[in-house]
Amino acid sequence: MGAQSVKLFLVAGEASGDKLGAALMAALSDLVPGVEFVGIGGPQMEALGLKSLFPMEELSVMGLLEVLPKYRHLKRRIAETAQAVLDAAPVALITIDSPDFCLRVARIVKTARPAQKTVHYVAPSVWAWRPGRAAKMAEVIDHVLALLPFEPPYMTAAGMSCDFVGHPVVAEPRATQTEAEALRETLMIGEDQPLLLCLPGSRRGEVKRLMPRFAATVAALRQGVPGLRVVIPTVRGVAALVREMACTWDEVPNVLEAGADKRAAFAAADLALAASGTVSLELAAHRVPMVIGYRMNWLTWHITKRAMLIDTVTLVNLVSDTRAVPEFLGPACQPKPMARALHDLWHDPARRATQIAAMEVTMQRLGEGGESPGLRAARSVLTFLQRG
Repeated sequence: MGAQSVKLFLVAGEASGDKLGAALMAALSDLVPGVEFVGIGGPQMEALGLKSLFPMEELSVMGLLEVLPKYRHLKRRIAETAQAVLDAAPVALITIDSPDFCLRVARIVKTARPAQKTVHYVAPSVWAWRPGRAAKMAEVIDHVLALLPFEPPYMTAAGMSCDFVGHPVVAEPRATQTEAEALRETLMIGEDQPLLLCLPGSRRGEVKRLMPRFAATVAALRQGVPGLRVVIPTVRGVAALVREMACTWDEVPNVLEAGADKRAAFAAADLALAASGTVSLELAAHRVPMVIGYRMNWLTWHITKRAMLIDTVTLVNLVSDTRAVPEFLGPACQPKPMARALHDLWHDPARRATQIAAMEVTMQRLGEGGESPGLRAARSVLTFLQRG
């Protein structure tokens, strides 16, 4: 494949996609000198030379109520992006997560140019709910890069080629023991004091629903775990809200924003109480035993519960094929049972050992210790393109 002929159009719609896109771009640049990138991305992709068609942040909209006011604008951006793909005539269109935006772009492009090669990075979780999404996606996507090892058969059954490329969590930097000890010292947490991480999510709605329940859980847990200290690692978008809500807790916890301090907190922690989501894999990477709690509004919960095809939403449980991580979802997200589960984890070494073993299996199956996911994704894209 001649380097001069390789122009790729990438579309990422939120921060996690920007990170995946940047790792993919870096690896492709190493493998194919002179490769050209155009499209939409965030700061990490822009740092590698992508000139974004418009600010990626315009696409980072979650939930029906948030999308509705911006629907016309998003529709214009979909059409504009699709036209830019057609004008650029890339070797491939690579869309990254954000399926509501990306797959609409791909549909317009495929309709106008059926021979256009399309790749989607991050398989839809059809194993969890709405399995029909795979067949619909296969109408506009040729090849899929999957983060989880059990996803390729679902994609190939729908008619797409698919490679498992590993989860980006395995390539994330981790704090050293020295950095963990330094954080404890900075926060004046003794080396023998139990340290609990609370992770109430990265979206405002999640934080508002979970912070009061996590506060009550911690208050109940203190009775059985003397000297307990609490740290809340958070992200910039909700940090002010987390700090404001944390001020109402019986004992105000330390709140840390993302970065080196957050990594050090993960390395220093003994236990975690976390919202459902990718954070469970970050905790697994640091081998932090956890309890998962998640709450949504009543209607969303009942719709989701009826549509679910699985009995657990925690990725550690799913990837390790265990049910080692206790989860309290929807109406079950109650302080006393969550406090009891954390209490049992703290006082029972066998429970902790069982979880850590499940985390070891999870990280191994996600690609820990092997080639980086970015490099595996790049190789998968090039192999797909060479198939003709």
